Amino acid sequence: MAIITISRELAALGDETAHALAEKLNYRLVDKHVLEERIKSFGVANNKFLKFDERKPSFWESLSQDRDDYLHFLIRAILAEAGQDNTIFIGRGAAMILKTVPGVFSVFLAAPLEIRLERVKSYFHCDDKRARQVLEQSDQDRKGFYRYFFDAKWKETGNYHLALNTGHLHPEICAELVKYMRDRIMNDESEVKGMQRIRELSLGQAIKQGIIYEKGIPVHFFEASVSGSRIFLYGVTNTLTIIEAAVSVVKELAPEYSIQPEIQVVHEYNIMP
Repeated sequence: MAIITISRELAALGDETAHALAEKLNYRLVDKHVLEERIKSFGVANNKFLKFDERKPSFWESLSQDRDDYLHFLIRAILAEAGQDNTIFIGRGAAMILKTVPGVFSVFLAAPLEIRLERVKSYFHCDDKRARQVLEQSDQDRKGFYRYFFDAKWKETGNYHLALNTGHLHPEICAELVKYMRDRIMNDESEVKGMQRIRELSLGQAIKQGIIYEKGIPVHFFEASVSGSRIFLYGVTNTLTIIEAAVSVVKELAPEYSIQPEIQVVHEYNIMP
């Protein structure tokens, strides 16, 4: 299993590079449409989360349950796809979601504003003013998306293994550079460890699915972290009975693991629905 994530500015040849790389390496390509179909397979309507797709939620959207649901199902979808085979992800925060996974090689593509403007004018057949508006909105959306959902700086090159200026690079050259660097940084051992980490993260999301979305057990800010043979449960609730119910679900889902509940009990705790 090997995974490459591609984060990109609009008009920085992200899709073109991803397709060239997928063909060169014979990897699966996972884009917005593949993830939408995966989320749909979970029983979620396709249009339910469009307002969050690579965007920062508005004030009222940030207070809604849809916000938490979106991140949960996005993570589930990315982990499900990552566990399939050698994969290239385009956008959707995959670099942040898979940041702790060994064997993942993350790339950021950027280009000078003037070149991006010319590309957008060509893509959308618009004038300079409209092209600049499109770029500014896209940059703002993606910046806010990373900041809000991952507390990360989208353009911070330290978040990636490789950053390329695609202003004067053909997608084929970009793909060759990514392959060259990836082959020298990653190895079979890291890929094996990566698959193990994906299984751990997937189990954590399956536990969250069971406790929050299937059983409706009221643990707020709930997260499940899996490390080796141990499962840690985090969150806030108002009775020990609720913690016991959550632990019971985990025992059914992962009977071979030891469970360490770190859920805090706060009496008379309430949260905005």
